[in-house]
Amino acid sequence: MSLIDALNWRYAIKRMNGESADEDGVARILDAIHLAPSSYGLQPYSVLVIRDLALRARLAPAALNQPQITEGSHLLVFAAWDPVTPEQVDELIARTAARRGLPEDKLDGFRQTIKSTLEKLGSDEARYQWAAKQAYLGLGIGLAAAALEHIDASPMEGFDPAALDRLLELPSRHLRSVALMVLGHRDEDNDWLAPMEKVRWPRARTIIEL
Repeated sequence: MSLIDALNWRYAIKRMNGESADEDGVARILDAIHLAPSSYGLQPYSVLVIRDLALRARLAPAALNQPQITEGSHLLVFAAWDPVTPEQVDELIARTAARRGLPEDKLDGFRQTIKSTLEKLGSDEARYQWAAKQAYLGLGIGLAAAALEHIDASPMEGFDPAALDRLLELPSRHLRSVALMVLGHRDEDNDWLAPMEKVRWPRARTIIEL
């Protein structure tokens, strides 16, 4: 299946059938998310993978009791770093130097560029919002990877982040939830959206050639 075929196949699933997504396929989706691009390569977010049905049932009220939370088999919580700190930048520089066989001082300019960008954002909240945008890059890659694996994926912003964060004790991990993605398999008999045509603006309205 080509990527375009896969993206035409996928849609935002509203009901799932409870069948578990293939673990090898899920692992490849997670690998794709791990390889997603991010600004400066900082990857300022984590993805919590929740398989346990009892825990997902506890989280469901914070996600407006959307049925996919418990009808799917894997709940992915994209959570941005809060706060984003200079020390994390130093960790990235040290890791980059080690992986590439370079002395750290060769990367001092890169280090200062990242730190300057973060400083100019002006506040921890602004830095969190910046990190959240990076998490969305991972979400997009994850959706495309899921389609290629023929695993259904439902992205969600309809949830109470503060309530979800409390239930998952994310503040202790210095994380704040950004978006959710449920993996599983569609229930075409009970999903009102399943038979609907995919609707997009005309390509020329979205893609503007200059």
